[in-house]
Amino acid sequence: MKKSLAVLSVSLLALAVPVLAQGPPMPTPGPEHAMLKNDVGTWDATVEMFMAPGAPPAVSKGTEVVTMMGGFWQLTEFKSEMMGMSFEGRGTMGFDPTKKKFVGTWVDTMAPAYYTVEGTYDAATKTLTGWMDGPDQTGVVTKTKETTEWKDADTRVFTMYAPDGKAVAMRISYKRRK
Repeated sequence: MKKSLAVLSVSLLALAVPVLAQGPPMPTPGPEHAMLKNDVGTWDATVEMFMAPGAPPAVSKGTEVVTMMGGFWQLTEFKSEMMGMSFEGRGTMGFDPTKKKFVGTWVDTMAPAYYTVEGTYDAATKTLTGWMDGPDQTGVVTKTKETTEWKDADTRVFTMYAPDGKAVAMRISYKRRK
C-alpha cells in the first residue's frame, strides 16, 4: 500500500511539474519602461531653489546618475550641494500596469522619512506630472505636485511646486553628459 501511494505521488508530481513550470508568462517591460530607459546615463544638473516670492533663486550644481534594474525600474543617484551642505538623494521610478501610473520613491540626506510618487505621462507635452506624498518640515504628510518635461533626448526639466501647486519651489534643469 505504501509503495502504491509513493508511486502515485511521484506520478502526480511528474505530471504537475510541467504544468507548474508553464504557469503565467513572465512580465516583460512595456513602452513606459522603455521611456524610463531613455534617461540612463549621467546628467549635469542646475538646481534653482526659490526661497521667497520675488527673490532670485539660490542656484547650485549637481550630478545625477540614472541606471535601470531588470528593465522595469529606473534607479537614480543624485548628488549636489544645497544651502551650503552636501546633499544626496536616491530615487526609484517604474510603471505600475495595474494602476496605469508611474510610481516611485525618494529618500535623501535632508529628510528622515521617505516619499512616494504617482504620476501620469502626457505624450503631447512630453511631461510626467506626479504627486509626491511625504512629510513636510513639521512632520505633516502633504501632497506636492512635481513635473518632469523632456525638452529633447538630452535635456529635461524637473519642477517641484509649493503646497499651493502653482508657485515653483524648486527647478532642476538636466543636461545629459556626453
